[in-house]
Amino acid sequence: MVEIMPSASQHNYASEPSHTWRISQQPIMVAAAALFLVVIGIGGIFTWRSYSGATPEPERLTASRLQQARVAQASEQLIEKTKGIEATQQQSIDQLQVVQDQLQTMQRLMTAQQNEARKLNEQVGALTSTLDTLRQSFASTSATDDKPAAREQPRRSRSRSAASKGRQKMKIVVQRKRPGARG
Repeated sequence: MVEIMPSASQHNYASEPSHTWRISQQPIMVAAAALFLVVIGIGGIFTWRSYSGATPEPERLTASRLQQARVAQASEQLIEKTKGIEATQQQSIDQLQVVQDQLQTMQRLMTAQQNEARKLNEQVGALTSTLDTLRQSFASTSATDDKPAAREQPRRSRSRSAASKGRQKMKIVVQRKRPGARG
């Protein structure tokens, strides 16, 4: 057995030069043995692969190419789906634009109709006030008209039926005025 460290009684470095040689040789031997084992292992792996014929490199290349093909196919599908979505969105945008244009047209028509209705209401109001004014003036003129004789004279241009109707109206007006004249 080789001693790594001498005992306390033998601890004289100057007198034993061979002792340092033993310690320094041991790590080199361990490193050499480890290197030898690594070289033998690598050589065994190369020998085994060359005789079995199974090299992982072509399998890796095939697998990576297959993966690239899958990725390319998936990206093409995504591109086509994206184009389909874009086309659908464009159609939706176009339809929305048409609906907005129709809505604006309807709003313009509705505003025009409301303006027309306001004008007609104003005209009806003006006609109503004119009619009320005419009624009031007719009522005031028939109430202030004290000359029934002038109204009883028929005009020659009137027909007989129109003249007789005018006389009857005058008689009714005259009769209405007589009871108030008695008082």
